[in-house]
Amino acid sequence: MTARAPRTRVQRRPVHGVLLLDKPLGLSSNDALQKAKWLLRAEKAGHTGTLDPLATGVLPLCFGAATKFSQLQLDAPKTYEAVALLGTTTSTGDAEGEVREQRAVDPAQLAPERLAALQARFTGRISQVPPMHSALKKDGKALYEYARAGVEVERAAREVEILRLALAPSTTEAGQPALRIEVHCSKGTYVRTLAEDLGEALGCGAHLVSLRRTGTGGLGLAGCVTLAQLEAMDEGARLGCVLPVQTLLADHTAITLDEQEAGRFLTGLRRRGPWPDAPAVAVYAERPRALLGVGHVRGGELIPDRLLSPLEIQQILQGAPSADPASTGGH
Repeated sequence: MTARAPRTRVQRRPVHGVLLLDKPLGLSSNDALQKAKWLLRAEKAGHTGTLDPLATGVLPLCFGAATKFSQLQLDAPKTYEAVALLGTTTSTGDAEGEVREQRAVDPAQLAPERLAALQARFTGRISQVPPMHSALKKDGKALYEYARAGVEVERAAREVEILRLALAPSTTEAGQPALRIEVHCSKGTYVRTLAEDLGEALGCGAHLVSLRRTGTGGLGLAGCVTLAQLEAMDEGARLGCVLPVQTLLADHTAITLDEQEAGRFLTGLRRRGPWPDAPAVAVYAERPRALLGVGHVRGGELIPDRLLSPLEIQQILQGAPSADPASTGGH
């Protein structure tokens, strides 16, 4: 019997920044995160909200100091492209479920004026009942766990906001009538439920057959990398894909502090200065230029909210050129 070769232990290291991953079909967000973390040999990592295994597209992964700001992406509006198959409803609202009902699709239902009226009706604040096949929790247990056990639980409708909606008639590869959906929406919006509700409003029913996230909080597919591309790279190229921590802070007002003020701010002290009130500011040290953390300004007072540790700042400054705040134009 051949003895097994000992497993090589991965030597972890501090990595600070954001990796924009184009998540593949069929992989959970956490599995994608763990794979990327292993490829980068990163010590600490977290994602910015789950993307269904059946969905592909933009999944920002946070490493090291960037995990402190992951909530910003979690709360950010999202953009999706989806296709709903018309005429068939399923138990899950997507292609994985059992067929529940089939109805004929009248081409008149997809007339431009009908779709324009539907777009208007579903744009703005709308009410959604979360699907049973979702990670939302009821009494400490995910809804999909109840669904797998064949138990339907009552769910309260929730208000979400559809900021922009575009609908167009389409067909599947098999030539079946479908609806193409482009939606820019608030956090917590279920595109699967939107597809089902649109199908009901058309009078024929529908279920989601494809879903791709094309943007989240100003981050889009253009800057994304796939796991396959990462695997094919050498280590240096992989690290080169990691964007600076402040990539997550693009909509924050920048404030730069001199050495003394930066030191005080890093200890959590409020600072006074000629700054206008601002709900979200990114605070930088002047020399060497480095991100210190985020805060807000009220009444001429800079109030810290989340701070990087001195060790994190030191590691970022000693890291790869991609982690240099100046390379982003100094926000």
